[in-house]
Amino acid sequence: MQSIDMLLETTREFLHQLAALIPRLTLALAVVVVGWLVAKAVRFAVERALRAINFQVLTERAGTDNFLQQGGLRGDTTTLFGLFAYWLVMLAALIIAFNGLGVTYITDLLQRLVLFSPKILVAMLVIIFGSYFARFVGSAVHTYCVAAKVADADVLSRLARYLIMTFVVMIALSQIEVGGDIVQKTFLVILAGLMLALALAFGLGGKHWAAALLERWWPQHKSSGDPGDRR
Repeated sequence: MQSIDMLLETTREFLHQLAALIPRLTLALAVVVVGWLVAKAVRFAVERALRAINFQVLTERAGTDNFLQQGGLRGDTTTLFGLFAYWLVMLAALIIAFNGLGVTYITDLLQRLVLFSPKILVAMLVIIFGSYFARFVGSAVHTYCVAAKVADADVLSRLARYLIMTFVVMIALSQIEVGGDIVQKTFLVILAGLMLALALAFGLGGKHWAAALLERWWPQHKSSGDPGDRR
């Protein structure tokens, strides 16, 4: 008889908790649905606003659109920013929903993601504007080398572009706190090693090659028809 009473009490308590949970669960589902609709509207508004200011022209010239499309993204960088805004709103809706259900550990995790999102946004903007600046500098170096009749203009322009992009990626990684000092120190060690290798090549084994290369880039000899030679 006592066991039956305990079973009935347990069942009664379970039904009581279930009755109290159903309204909160219904409210949480309603919050998620409303958040989903708002997220779609925000995504549409962000994409339309960015396209209205011709943001896609900047990203296309920066090369990020081509990079994302090669990675399998159906769209361009503007689409990526729309997805970012969409998931930001969805995370906010999920925080409200789980907070209503009393699931605090999931709420804390989602709040950390929301607080981390501005760093991701800044890193994305750094990559875009840095890529545009790197391409601009590369084009300027190429144009200058062609106008000055310097050989290997393509190599020099690519070298300038890749160096700038390396620093841009380092800034973006430091913004999202990936790697930290390890990435910067590794880059400096690699850069110092390359500089040392080039110095040894120019100073020891590659003297003739370096002289020929410098002569081709900046010729020092004068033609026989130079009036200065006749004097």
